[in-house]
Amino acid sequence: MRNFIITVEGKQYQVGVEEVGGTSAPAQAIPLVSAPAQAAPKLAATNVSGTKLLSPFPGLIKNLLVQNGETVKKDQPILVLEAMKMDNDITAPCDGVVAFQVVKGANVESDAVLAVIS
Repeated sequence: MRNFIITVEGKQYQVGVEEVGGTSAPAQAIPLVSAPAQAAPKLAATNVSGTKLLSPFPGLIKNLLVQNGETVKKDQPILVLEAMKMDNDITAPCDGVVAFQVVKGANVESDAVLAVIS
C-alpha cells in the first residue's frame, strides 16, 4: 500500500492506494487539518541579474551538474529535472556564471526560475 496526500476543493485527504494484486485492505480517505503553506527557502542569489532559466515543466531537481558560481557555456547541461520518472538535462541558455535558485531535491512548478546566468 502506498500513501498519498491529495487536496480536493481546499481540503487535504490522506489516501492509501493498494497495488493491483496486493493483499491490503481497501483505501480510506481521512480528512487532514490544513497546515499553513511554508515559503520555500530563498537562496542568496535571488536578486542576481541576468538570463533566467525557467523550468519547462513541473518536476523534481534530481541533481545539480555544476557548482553555484561556475562559468558555463551555452547548451551545457547544468541540472537534471525529473518528471514522470524520466531524467531531463536542463541546459544553460547562454554563456556566463550560473547562480542557482533551487536546491537538489526541490520540487518545482512550470516556469519556476531554476537559475540565473549572468
